[in-house]
Amino acid sequence: MKCPYCLSEVDEKANVCKTCARDLYLLKPSLVKAEELEKQLAAIPSNEAYEEKIAHLEALLEEYELRAKHPRKVTQLLMDIGCYLIIPLALLLLSHALITIVYDTKILYLRIISMLLPLPFGYFLFKSHPRSVFPWFVGVVAMSIATVIGMSAITTAVDGSPIFPQNNFEWKELLEYSSSIAFSFLTGMLLGGMAYASKHRRKSLARLSLLGNLISLFSSEKISPDKMHKMLKKVEEYGGTIVAVGTTALSIYTGLKHVL
Repeated sequence: MKCPYCLSEVDEKANVCKTCARDLYLLKPSLVKAEELEKQLAAIPSNEAYEEKIAHLEALLEEYELRAKHPRKVTQLLMDIGCYLIIPLALLLLSHALITIVYDTKILYLRIISMLLPLPFGYFLFKSHPRSVFPWFVGVVAMSIATVIGMSAITTAVDGSPIFPQNNFEWKELLEYSSSIAFSFLTGMLLGGMAYASKHRRKSLARLSLLGNLISLFSSEKISPDKMHKMLKKVEEYGGTIVAVGTTALSIYTGLKHVL
């Protein structure tokens, strides 16, 4: 307890301040009450503590939900492959048949469709759930190559030309066309991942708190979870946007370089 006159420490049982000799008898009950209130106020958790606790509980809930859905994991994976890889493959083959066989129009239209059609499938695939980019991109590359070979097979059924490329130039064109489709899908994956992350940022606050503490070990400044969250948000947004623009440019370049 502190003396209200000289602010020196006073024993709780004392009625007179030993420093300034002032009488504390009448003020003592108020001083004791104020000290108790200060202790209670100091014990109240901050907003950051509440946010960290909420984020931790949400992470546990998400983990529980994922475990509850584990028996359906294989079935869900097959459904995702069917929805997000097989359907765009079928639509691209249908577009090829309509444009080159049925209507016999400019191949430029097919290339534009091939750059636009995969993007929304990649977007909604990664917008719905957190997913690993690499295995899905491997599947997308396989789907893209299968699409181009399937287009060649449709052409073979009409004019009898070889299905597979016969020289280095044709192989290069096949790989570039496949890359255009794959990069379009990758752009959608990146945009979908950014959309999912922006919607579920609070769930990562508990992890950000640990990361901030680790960084603070090597820095004189204490980094709060909220500050770390804002820093990573900027890195994620700018980095994701730059990569998405890059993959879009690659898709356009590889898709149109031989038809313009």
